[in-house]
Amino acid sequence: MISDDQHHRAALRPEHAFVVQFGPATQVDAGQVEGRVEHLVSRQATRFQSLEALLAFIDRVLREVRDARSAAEP
Repeated sequence: MISDDQHHRAALRPEHAFVVQFGPATQVDAGQVEGRVEHLVSRQATRFQSLEALLAFIDRVLREVRDARSAAEP
């Protein structure tokens, strides 16, 4: 039987991994974020100046991953 922890780990695919580096002007409690984000598998990267821009990049890359996986399935 697979434990919840094992199931969770199995669901964490490398193509869903990102590195987010926050810049010195980031003040999360004030809603101010800036920095750089990189998708580990494709190496796509961008700088962001807002949470919305960070999430938009992640959303776009994850859609590309999902579309590529769907296209590869028979």
